[in-house]
Amino acid sequence: MTATSSGRVAKTLFAIALSACGAWTPERAAAQTYPSHPIKLVVPLLPGSPGDLVARLVADKLSIGLGQPLVVENRPGAAGNIGTELIAKSTPDGYTLGMVLGSTLTVNPNVYRKMPFDPDRDLRPISVLSIGGQMLVVHPSVPVNSVKEFVAFAKAATAAKQPITYGSGGVGIPGHLAMESFRVRAGFEAVHVPYRGNPAVVVDLLAGQIKFAFISSAGLVDHLRAGRLKGLAVSRTTRSPLAPDVPTIAESGYPGFAVENDDILLAPAGLPDAIAARLQREVAVALTQPDVVERLRIMDMVPGPIVGDEMLARIKADRAQWAKVVVAAHMRLE
Repeated sequence: MTATSSGRVAKTLFAIALSACGAWTPERAAAQTYPSHPIKLVVPLLPGSPGDLVARLVADKLSIGLGQPLVVENRPGAAGNIGTELIAKSTPDGYTLGMVLGSTLTVNPNVYRKMPFDPDRDLRPISVLSIGGQMLVVHPSVPVNSVKEFVAFAKAATAAKQPITYGSGGVGIPGHLAMESFRVRAGFEAVHVPYRGNPAVVVDLLAGQIKFAFISSAGLVDHLRAGRLKGLAVSRTTRSPLAPDVPTIAESGYPGFAVENDDILLAPAGLPDAIAARLQREVAVALTQPDVVERLRIMDMVPGPIVGDEMLARIKADRAQWAKVVVAAHMRLE
């Protein structure tokens, strides 16, 4: 664990301890017996996806800390809206929680004209669990070896009215969002082909059926080393420790560019403060465990926790950023 993440955990635990020093209330009394039976953890993602793996990793540790099993229930669809609606409409007693991509709270309200829930009124974010990014990769048959060459290639295709075609694991998921954000910034057109999950994208990338994608870098390193794919840049603010030779997009001529993916633990609005504090405390402890830190590193993710005002400010800032991208990229959906 880095010094930064260690300091973040210490500050998080201190803040939680302070919040726990309030007056005794019936709500706090109820929290003393929480949890008394298993907890359902709704994950609006496909089983085996990066976010699902994070959810299961943290759920295993929370089960130990809370003394009750957390049962993962996958409810994918509509860029996370289906599963998140289930969370939002559940009883706020701490027995139905959710682990969602941050984009559900920041991108979806801008993309969908009608949302089945209000992300501010109906949900209570508890903690950012992890932060990840995407890598821009191309098939070896494409004659580009840098972001500069890729943009020139994409612009030439746009000028010829034959815009490049790229794949992602689905509408509204991080790979789709990273490419749309980047193409708007760089000034080229592209045709999006959504797949049902990242594994299917990688299969078609390797076969040359599609030529470009932003994909979570964790599953790409072996393909890069073997020359089956070319990594051009990563979307995060820092290089990936799994592929340190691959620059960031910001380093590649687009200063300030960053698209990061937050995995967020949340609950229905109305969750008692004392239960939220208990969950935040257990999350902070879980994210310090060496096996969790190492597993996240292998998945090219940075552990949280990020809670309270810092978390809410991060969500607010990301939502404002995506509002501009959605308009520029014409991403509005019914």
